[in-house]
Amino acid sequence: LMTLPIGGADMPVVISIYNAFTGLAVGLGGFVLQNPALMIAGMVVGAAGLLLTLLMAKAMNRSVTNILFTSFGAVPRHRQGRVKGSLKPIEAGDAGVYLRYASSVIIVPGYGLAVARGAQKLHELVKLLRAAGVAVRFAVHPVAGRMPGQMDVLLAEAGVPYDLIAQLEDINADFATTDVALVVGANDVVNPAARSDRSSPIFGMPILNADQARKVYVVKRGQGKGYAGIVNTLFYADNCNMVYGDAEAVLVQMIEAVRGLGSAAAA
Repeated sequence: LMTLPIGGADMPVVISIYNAFTGLAVGLGGFVLQNPALMIAGMVVGAAGLLLTLLMAKAMNRSVTNILFTSFGAVPRHRQGRVKGSLKPIEAGDAGVYLRYASSVIIVPGYGLAVARGAQKLHELVKLLRAAGVAVRFAVHPVAGRMPGQMDVLLAEAGVPYDLIAQLEDINADFATTDVALVVGANDVVNPAARSDRSSPIFGMPILNADQARKVYVVKRGQGKGYAGIVNTLFYADNCNMVYGDAEAVLVQMIEAVRGLGSAAAA
C-alpha cells in the first residue's frame, strides 16, 4: 500500500526504506528469541538502510516524508509528448572521432553502463583519449545507478584513477566550458526538466549540467524513458546526438575509431 502513490523517480528511496525494515524485523526477532547475533545483524542492516535512505533523499533534494506521503511522482499525461526538437542519431565511430579531437571531455556514467558491463571498455577509451592529449574527467551523480556510491565502485573496479572522478558539486560548473559531455547509460540525472519543469516528477532534484556542454553524446540502448518514466528533454536539444546501442558495443566502436585515427597518423 505504501508503494501505490510513489512515482518511478522515488522508488529507489522506498526500496531502501524496505531494506531498513528488514533489518528492524531481524533485530526484533533477535529480541524475541534472545539471540544476540540476530540483534546485532538487524541493528547493522537497519542502520545502514536508514543512512542510505537519508543520503538518497538528500541527493534528490527531498524529504523522506515528502516522498512517502505526497503522491509525488505522478506524471501528467498531457505533458508527456510536449517536447521541442527531435532526436538526432549518430554513428558511434563518428562520435569517437569527435571525442578524439576535443580538448576536454566529461563522462557521465549511469545504470546502463553497469547493466552492459562496459566499465572496462570505457576506461580503455579514456586511456586512448588521454594519451592523445584530451582532458577527461568523470562526473558522478549521488544517486546514479540506483543508489549512492554505485558508480564510484564501478569505476574503481575498472581501474579508473580516483583523481579523475568528481562529484556533482565539484564538477557541475565545469560543463559550461567543456567541449563534449559523454553520457553513458544515465538518464534522469541529466534531465534539464529537473531545473525548469514544475510538473516534472524530478523537479528540484539536483542534476548534472551535461546540457550546458558545447556538444553532448548520449549512449543509450533505445528510445525508452528512464527509471522515472519521463521524457528527457536533453535528448531533443540542438547540441545533443544519440548513439544507440548496448554501451559496451558502442564503446568498442568508439575505441576502434580512435585507434584508426592513430594508425592513419602514424602511416
